[in-house]
Amino acid sequence: MSGERAFGPVRLIPGANRGRYPASNSVFVEGAGVLVDAGADEARYRELIDGPGVKEVLLSHWHEDHLTWLDLFEGLPLAQMAIEAEPLGSLEAFLDWYGLSEPAHRDHWRRVLREDFHFRPRRATRHLEPGEIIDLGSCTVEVIHAPGHTPGFAAFWFREPQVCFLGDYDLTRFGPWYGDRDSSIEQTITSVRRLQRLPAKAWLTSHEDGCFEGDATAAFDAYLAVIDEREAKLLDLLAVPRTLEEIIAACIVYRKPREPKAFFEWGEAAIMGKHLERLLRSDSIGFADDRYFRF
Repeated sequence: MSGERAFGPVRLIPGANRGRYPASNSVFVEGAGVLVDAGADEARYRELIDGPGVKEVLLSHWHEDHLTWLDLFEGLPLAQMAIEAEPLGSLEAFLDWYGLSEPAHRDHWRRVLREDFHFRPRRATRHLEPGEIIDLGSCTVEVIHAPGHTPGFAAFWFREPQVCFLGDYDLTRFGPWYGDRDSSIEQTITSVRRLQRLPAKAWLTSHEDGCFEGDATAAFDAYLAVIDEREAKLLDLLAVPRTLEEIIAACIVYRKPREPKAFFEWGEAAIMGKHLERLLRSDSIGFADDRYFRF
C-alpha cells in the first residue's frame, strides 16, 4: 500500500490524514499477524483481515486515537499493560484518566469518544509485562515500559530487524504530550532518552510521517527541546503575575486560539498545568492571590 514501509516482517501502516490526529499509524508484523494499535485506516485493516489475516492486537496505550477501529478485531486476543486497564473499562474512567473535570468538557468528550472513536468498554484478554519478550515467529519483540506520555505506555523493540515502535513519542515538531492526569514531564524525558539508546536501524512512530531511519539524534533532541521551549515561554510570561486563565489564553502550546475549545483550551491547560507544577516544585515560581509569578 502507498506510504507503507517494511523492515523485515515489521510493516508501518500509515494512518488516515497522513497519520495526524485523530488518526494514528499502526505496525503490522507479517507472518505473526500481530497488529500494534488500531487507529490507522479502516479500509487497510479490512484488507489485512481478508489476507494475510490479523491474529492479535497489542495496544501501546489507552488513548482514543489508538482504539478507533478495534471493533473490526472483535473476538481476537487483545493485549495491553495491566496498569491501563481501568480507562478502557468505562467511559467515565476514560474521562477521569484524562483529568477532565469541567462538565462542558466531559459532555463534549463523551459525544466525541462515542461517535468519532467508537468507544465502548473493553477488557484485554491478557496483559503485557514490562520487559516481556514475545516470540512472534518471524521475529521477537521486547515490551518496553516507557511511562511519561501515559503511566503504562509500552514501546515495542523488534530485535532482529532492529526496529523500535516509539508510538506517541512521535518525534514531531509539536513535541511531547504529557497533559493527562497521570502523565509526567520527567518520566517523558527519561523514557525518550532510554528508547533513544536502543541500537535501532529504524524508529517508527504513531503520527505524521512515522519513520526515521539511521541516526535520529537530531530528531530526538529537537523533540525534547520543545519541553524547554514551552517552559522558557512560560517563565517569560510570568515576569508579570498571571492567572491560570491568562496563561491558557497565551496559547504557548497551540500558538493561537483554536476550536473546539473543549479540546484545545483543555489541552493548553493540561500541559501548562504540568509545567506550573514542575516550576513550583523547583521553587522557580510562586503562587499567591490566584496568580503565578516568577521569582
